[in-house]
Amino acid sequence: MLRKVFSRLNLLCALAVGWVVLTPLMAQKPDAAAPTRSDASSTAPIKAETSVAVDPKSYVIGAQDILMIRVWREQDFTGAYPVRPDGKITIPLVGDVQASGLTPERLGEQLKQALSAYINAPDVSVSLQTVNSKKFFITGEVNRPGEYSLATPTKVFDALSNAGGFHDFANKKKIIIIRGSDRLKFNYQDILRGKSLEQNILLENGDTIVVP
Repeated sequence: MLRKVFSRLNLLCALAVGWVVLTPLMAQKPDAAAPTRSDASSTAPIKAETSVAVDPKSYVIGAQDILMIRVWREQDFTGAYPVRPDGKITIPLVGDVQASGLTPERLGEQLKQALSAYINAPDVSVSLQTVNSKKFFITGEVNRPGEYSLATPTKVFDALSNAGGFHDFANKKKIIIIRGSDRLKFNYQDILRGKSLEQNILLENGDTIVVP
């Protein structure tokens, strides 16, 4: 009889100890329905507004460029505006505005004047988010051939320096710049030695640098 009583007591003690151990573990178990930190951050909206560093007084906007227009405290007008093939952008309330052929500074002045009919003393800024209208190309024996944005004045030597270096058998003395029907010679080795610096010309929209 006593043996059965002690057996039942031992069983109850074991159950009690098990409950004490499991209770804090169960309390630490995360709720399956609640998102973890990584889940929550992956669904959070990301708003990126970057601009290309161009001179707002000299850069000429072209078709397919993407402009970032900011109107202080007016979110309805603030955002990215692609320049259409006809050279225009569409601004809420204002309508179509000619952008191609203007500098960002000049376009900002025109938008400020146009928005004055709807906003008291609007503060407008125009910058370049993406330059698509002006580009040059590098082909041949370089590590990174392809299309490059011509957002700022760029000389041949600088363009080649950004192409990731030359292949082992590249002929750096007989580089050619194709500009329309013209073929312009460029000797990379001369520029390194400080010779014939006049050949290190500014690139123009559509130029192709060929490294044989």
